Amino acid sequence: MILETILGLIQMLDKDDLVESINRIRETLHEISPFRDEPVDFVKWVPIDKIYANDYNPNEVAPPEMELLKVSIQADGYTQPIVTMPDKQGSHEVVDGFHRHRVGRELPEVRERIRGYLPIVSINKDRYDKADRMAATIRHNRARGKHKVDSMSDIVIELKRRNWSDEKISKNLGMEPDEVLRLCQITGLAELFADQEFSASWDVEDLKDDFVPIQENSEPIEIEDGRILHTWEQWECYPAGFYKMNLPDGLSKDDCERIYCEMLRDIPRFQRALTRVISEWKRSCEHYLTNERMNRIAWLGQASLCIEQGIGSIFRGSFNLLTEPEQLLANQAALNALNAWLLMNGRQMLKMDEAQSKTEANLY
Repeated sequence: MILETILGLIQMLDKDDLVESINRIRETLHEISPFRDEPVDFVKWVPIDKIYANDYNPNEVAPPEMELLKVSIQADGYTQPIVTMPDKQGSHEVVDGFHRHRVGRELPEVRERIRGYLPIVSINKDRYDKADRMAATIRHNRARGKHKVDSMSDIVIELKRRNWSDEKISKNLGMEPDEVLRLCQITGLAELFADQEFSASWDVEDLKDDFVPIQENSEPIEIEDGRILHTWEQWECYPAGFYKMNLPDGLSKDDCERIYCEMLRDIPRFQRALTRVISEWKRSCEHYLTNERMNRIAWLGQASLCIEQGIGSIFRGSFNLLTEPEQLLANQAALNALNAWLLMNGRQMLKMDEAQSKTEANLY
């Protein structure tokens, strides 16, 4: 009876007061809920103009997927709230749900239907530090979608500046240690690695003339769940220029992209380069091709361009300049090389989807 009376009074309120009253009731219930430590226990409707995007989101949704998201929200409504953090001015910064936020803000018919509000949940208070928010965003994004590598690298550098160790970054972002190192290397900021065992590896220009040759009797430093790990100075791909950020001598960016595409289109030539990689880069292959969490055919494709043409992995985006049939043929050639290496090393052959990462489907 009391509940019916309260509901009757609430229904007499105008829109804004009605929404605020509903939020207050839900918040009160949340405070006594056995699930009050779970953000999803309290979904709150907030005016769109009180919600703003963060400045570090590395998630990138391709136009077709963005259009599908719009259609989904138009047809099915909001089935997931936007994850946010409240600020001191009473607004909310998006931690996850940037594109759901965009649809509600930018699509007139959706904005009208939801009456200028969006559903949000707030992250736990112990996650309010910016480093924790950035890590939370990446954790949400890595479970789905693609990422802009440069933005991911920027976030890793920001966490380093906030005194996060490589181990902490790996744990909180769901990355392998060597992935953290690769993202750090992309920035070229060697000064951030003064406290690292492998700090010298990022000072490329100083190392290029006195790089220590790989010793034939070098042993892997660790074997874990079938994964063979080598330290960076044992990777043949490193002195070959795989991570080099500047252009090869005498070549422009357009030249590199053209050479990249020409080689991937010439399958016999591409296969010969792949054969060189799996036969000549023993330790690099052990380090990368035993890593089940990465796109191994992508690495092989990039490595073949490096070993044959001296072009670094920075130009991996050239793969997207190929037609879809050309991409399929190149992927298959790389998969054949991967399976040849796996067989030679007493490992099980893989299907295409098993050889690719969950978020990257091609050679870039």
